[in-house]
Amino acid sequence: MSDFLYAIPRFFQTGGPFMYPILIVFGFGLAIAIERWIKLNSARRRNRKTWDEIQPVLQEGDFDQAREMTSGSETELGMVLSLGLSRQGAVRRRDDIEIAMEEGMMEIIPQLEKRTHYLALFSNMSTLLGLLGTIMGLIAAFTAVANANPAEKADLLSASISVAMNTTAFGLMAGIPLLLLHAVLTTKTSEIVDSLEMAQVKTLNIITEFAKQEARS
Repeated sequence: MSDFLYAIPRFFQTGGPFMYPILIVFGFGLAIAIERWIKLNSARRRNRKTWDEIQPVLQEGDFDQAREMTSGSETELGMVLSLGLSRQGAVRRRDDIEIAMEEGMMEIIPQLEKRTHYLALFSNMSTLLGLLGTIMGLIAAFTAVANANPAEKADLLSASISVAMNTTAFGLMAGIPLLLLHAVLTTKTSEIVDSLEMAQVKTLNIITEFAKQEARS
């Protein structure tokens, strides 16, 4: 275990100057991933709680109370339903209510997807910086070998190539986790958007059903 812990800083130190920008890129990506993870988990919990509270009210047809519950709501679901319910009180056409909710979705989705795309960018940057560091290291290695003693060329070249490959390895070690985090956060965002759309459709169906009942009576 102690040998492994000793090897980590040695691996970093022998990798050359390109190890530092890779580390910085990985740090930024990790910070964004943590912030997005907390934000999306919080949004999913709050939206679920809002839907559990408002669904029974909608099913009873008490749209006035539903408007009061969603008015000024800070949750994504509350804001979408608030736009639709505000139109429900003024118009009867389903299309008008649906358009109002879609406008709300167009504002909310970019907020949910905010900064997540940077993870894919940082993943590519880490990999490319690793490759660039390896190429620069190989150039320096061959330049040094050209002026070295012929008897030492083979050992010097193998040692230099080993050091140069460290940047590629570190770039992949940073890039792969960032790419996986990007996939996880994208999936989580899609799940939240799907849940918002499901709640939107259910609300529209409830409003339409009560409107039909009023028309028949």
